[in-house]
Amino acid sequence: MSGSEFVPLSLTPLLIGVFAAVACALPGNFLLLRRQALIGDAISHVVLPGIVVAFLLTGVIAAGPMMFGAAGAAVVAVVLIELIRRLGRIEPGAAMGVVFTTMFAGGVLLLEQTDTSSVHLDVEHALYGNLESLIWLDATGWASLVDPVALSYLPPELSRMALTLLGVLVFVTLFWRPLKISTFDEGFARTLGIRTNMLGLALVITAAIAAVAAFDAVGSIIVIAMFICPPAAARMMSNRLEGQVGWSVVFAVVSAVLGYVLAGYGPLWLGASDAVSAAGMIATVSGVLLAVAARFGPCRLRSGAPAGV
Repeated sequence: MSGSEFVPLSLTPLLIGVFAAVACALPGNFLLLRRQALIGDAISHVVLPGIVVAFLLTGVIAAGPMMFGAAGAAVVAVVLIELIRRLGRIEPGAAMGVVFTTMFAGGVLLLEQTDTSSVHLDVEHALYGNLESLIWLDATGWASLVDPVALSYLPPELSRMALTLLGVLVFVTLFWRPLKISTFDEGFARTLGIRTNMLGLALVITAAIAAVAAFDAVGSIIVIAMFICPPAAARMMSNRLEGQVGWSVVFAVVSAVLGYVLAGYGPLWLGASDAVSAAGMIATVSGVLLAVAARFGPCRLRSGAPAGV
């Protein structure tokens, strides 16, 4: 594929997929080590009804209303979980499962009963995203990367995911030491004066921001897969936190790039005439990488032990 074809048709979807994958994988490492990996799954379920309600109230799909809608849905979810846990006297995991699946189903029903024909907001879009459609039509080749006029027509999802990834990187960099200490020894972190509850909440909020920003572009499937698969695979490659985070970034990038390429060309190589969902293929590749790491990773037999500090 020449630059005149690759730049307008594939460059921006690839970059958006990579940015979304890395932005979700970075906080996913700490959630995994804290045994909170399914929070990423939970967030991706909760944001759907919040986003749908925000669209119904405003009539537009924009980052601001989406963030407020998702935040409101998260508050409702927390309240419902606490009510179910106390009134039903069931363990927190079961309460989380009930609330998150119910809210996601409610979001799907809202989508099905709402006229969203004029915008890219429907059940399929919520699950698979619209990664393939995020093309840069005003680009003519590699020269467009330095053309201010062409750059002004870049898909807005690219700048949104780039800023989100930058925010995640800043958070992880600034709070690396307290995150590291509180993840492995919360009691010791408290003796050092680290406010572990606030730090844990900040980590969840950072993960939620990454999930909401990625939701519109890549859908809930990639969000769920990237929070769990790259960190879990990286966990089997290194017992050091720095190594695990590095490996998770590598796995996230490889999943996004290889998944996007296989979605477009894999069926053609096998004789089929149509491409498949990029989101589904990216998630599939991340699962395959996890399986390979589980089989051949040097730390797979010790993956249950805490990673080194």
